[in-house]
Parts: sequence; structure tokens; C-alpha cells
Amino acid sequence: MFRPSDDATVFPFLIPSNFFALESLLHLQELGSKISNASGLVSGANALSVQLKKALDRYSKTKHEQFGEVYAYEVNGFGSYNLMDDANVPSLLSLPYLDAIKLSDPVYQNTRKLLLSSSNPFFFTGKSAEGIGGPHAGMDMIWPLSIIMRGLTSTNDVEIKNCLDTLRKNHAGTGFMHESFHKDDPTKFSRKWFAWANTLFGEFVWKVYRERKQLLN
Repeated sequence: MFRPSDDATVFPFLIPSNFFALESLLHLQELGSKISNASGLVSGANALSVQLKKALDRYSKTKHEQFGEVYAYEVNGFGSYNLMDDANVPSLLSLPYLDAIKLSDPVYQNTRKLLLSSSNPFFFTGKSAEGIGGPHAGMDMIWPLSIIMRGLTSTNDVEIKNCLDTLRKNHAGTGFMHESFHKDDPTKFSRKWFAWANTLFGEFVWKVYRERKQLLN
């Protein structure tokens, strides 16, 4: 009933977290198969993963008039859904990073276009940056987590470079990633030290260094 941000959900079934749970159950089965006397754990994980996959196949998607078939952020299982994304991971944007959805999945690509547009009520565009935030820090507050995750789930050099440049320009002279910053003024930020964002930023830079070193120039 709660998002990774600790905010309460609007509808009880949080789709990104359920996709992440499914992927974790699959890993648990793989791990358990290598451990003696873990058959009960493996069979239980298998039964739950089958049930969860059926539920996700049936309830996770909806039709958007502009973007086509997309993943919902939250559903109630009775036809109601919440179309948005929150910067905290698991998020819809982060699903390929979590290996829960293939980056090439057309439904994910449709969803990505929605999330990075004004159709997502928590996608903010201002003088300093654009990015996804969330209710936790309030309106117009962009989370570096979302910019980092956008870069980690992109194969487009221009997009990745824009993410790197945006992060470099919006740390308010502190040298660290914050929880959030105002879309028009990065000196208005929350949490001077946010280990989650700093760690993922390091991973992002390392990935770019290994795969697209020229973008760090």
C-alpha cells in the first residue's frame, strides 16, 4: 500500500513494484535451485511467480488515446488505474534497469513517452531542468533519481548526454546529488546528502565511461 517514496498509493496494486517482485522471485528460484534442501522455497517462489505474472499480464496495461497501450502506475483490479510515475525506484521508467521489462518492449516504449511528457502529472519542465518528481517532495521539484534512471535506460547518445549535463549543472555547487531540486532554481533543494541518488549517479557515470566514454568530454 506504499510507494518506494513512503507515500501511500492511490490504488492498492503498485505495478512497478509487482514487476520487481516477479523478477526477484525468478532470481530466488535460480538461487534456490543451487542450494540443497531448498525445494520448498523454490516451489513456493515458482507458484507465486506464476500467479503474479498472470495478474500483471491481465491488469498492468491500459489504453491511452495518445500513446497507445501503456503500463499503469497503480491499479485496483476493477478497471481503475493511475497514469503517472514517481522518481523513486522501482518506477515504471526503471523497469528495464531492473531487468523486469525489455527495453525494446513496445508497451514500455509507449509508456516511456507518456512518462516524459506533460501527460505525467509529475513530469516538470523549468528554466533549469526537466524531469520526473513525485508527491513526496511536492510540485515542481525534480528528482535527480529520475534523470539518472532516464540516462540508464536510454540508448540515445543525445538523451544520455543531456542527462549527464543536467545533473552536472544542477547540484547547486555541492558536488552531490540531492533528493530533489526546483525546476527553475537548483539552489532550492531537499536533502543535501542522499546516498541513493549519489550511488546511482556513480553507476550511471561508470556505465557511460565503459560504453560511451566520448560523452563524458
